[in-house]
Amino acid sequence: MTPTTTPARTRRSTRAAAALACAALLTAPALTATAAPPDAPPAPAGRGAERAAERAALQRALDELTASGAQGVQARITDGRHRVVLTSGSAHHGARTPVPADGRFRAGSITKTLVATVVLQLVAEGRVGLDEPVSRYLPGLLPDGDRITVRMLLQHTSGLANYTELIPADAASLPTPAAYEAVRYQHHEARDLIALATARPLGFEPGTSWSYSNTGYLVLGELVEEVTGAPYARAVEERILRPLRLRATSLPGDRVSLPPPHAHGYARVGGQVVNVTRLNPSVAGAAGELVSTTADLDRFFDALLDGRLLPPELLAEMKRTTAVSPAYGLGLVVAPLVCGTSTGVLYGHDGGIPGYLSVALSTERTDRRLVVSLTTAPDPGEFRGQDELLAGVFCG
Repeated sequence: MTPTTTPARTRRSTRAAAALACAALLTAPALTATAAPPDAPPAPAGRGAERAAERAALQRALDELTASGAQGVQARITDGRHRVVLTSGSAHHGARTPVPADGRFRAGSITKTLVATVVLQLVAEGRVGLDEPVSRYLPGLLPDGDRITVRMLLQHTSGLANYTELIPADAASLPTPAAYEAVRYQHHEARDLIALATARPLGFEPGTSWSYSNTGYLVLGELVEEVTGAPYARAVEERILRPLRLRATSLPGDRVSLPPPHAHGYARVGGQVVNVTRLNPSVAGAAGELVSTTADLDRFFDALLDGRLLPPELLAEMKRTTAVSPAYGLGLVVAPLVCGTSTGVLYGHDGGIPGYLSVALSTERTDRRLVVSLTTAPDPGEFRGQDELLAGVFCG
């Protein structure tokens, strides 16, 4: 549910996109961590020492994040068959409670990749047309529904205003803790938020520019419900969560608490430290209400990019960028990877919601993957250590 600035090539305005943006700048040497097959002979002692050094370098990167603005962080790193789970910081402000390595967190806009996957599954079934106008499925919902296609919603080229810029969604922007308490548990209907956004004129002619819009994904949630006859959350559960056995992942609706274990996120509101972990995620809906773990998100992106959720031609459409949308496919961020003289591409998504920032990234072959959940400290920081973490995982 990350808010956004409007220029086509400008990344989202919150720090949720910061880690992902760094992917395009990676130039550090590799710090890989690979494992021998189970039936292979033991690795020589030198390789064990090398892995220990690699793990230590990744841990230092996480420690730098928590020393420069994060309350806590957990990261899951996959390199071939070798997996490493690391944590840093504290699960509670003012305490030394360890961050749970398997903790649940609010994944924010990573929700969009799951919603986009369901929409593309419906395309594969012939129930939705990518280049059909939204009005075909949801007549009257959008004033410009005849000019906005399903593809434009998926790729943020619809021109729809971003509703999260029109409501008090950020705790730190409110003047007092009492003002935040007045809004944090409110129930929101998707169609009310869509109406709030469509009361504003389009930012540009549909299809001619790019601007990140949470509104478009609320519309897609309504489209899934219209086509399947059930709430979008049920479609995500039946088509993705159950088949992949993502048992720690949920779309909570109005449930304000996080299932344990979890780390807590904070903000400074009116000069006071406020725990912002509990909130009503209906404000995010199909744009960002997902609750998950690093293990579940790692499994999801591995399955998606391995072609286990979509036919090849639609996975290719999901990854495809355009001159108008050079860094975003259909619910999928596409980031160039530069490691010295070698280049590649990373796929994934990032997310931000009060208290939590997250990012999931994978190489195209899914041989290297990274999922990070970061809880926010009361005061903003620089989040140093991002470059070192990304270089350590992906360059080599």
